[in-house]
Amino acid sequence: MPARLGARQLNEIKRGPNMATSKQTKAAKRNVGKAQQAATEKKTIAHLPKKTRTALGKQGAAVAQRKRTGGSSPKTRAELYEIAKQRDLPGRSKMGRDELARKLGER
Repeated sequence: MPARLGARQLNEIKRGPNMATSKQTKAAKRNVGKAQQAATEKKTIAHLPKKTRTALGKQGAAVAQRKRTGGSSPKTRAELYEIAKQRDLPGRSKMGRDELARKLGER
């Protein structure tokens, strides 16, 4: 048995053989953060349900059509939300595009 123990051996005796060092803990937290960020970035339209993708496609096509023809009547949700904000419409933040249009009399 050695007469003098090194710092690493003393730490292992204090922590126990299966506990992580602070450096390992920091690395693990960093890896978890990276994994969470990667998972968030994977949330694309391709991973949404087919019904939702179809609805988004139709809505996008309608917006594009309005832009081409210069139509001003049916607006995007963001545009409708701004109008609702100006009119101080209660519950506007929870409303979808169609509901905002109905409440504002845009349709």
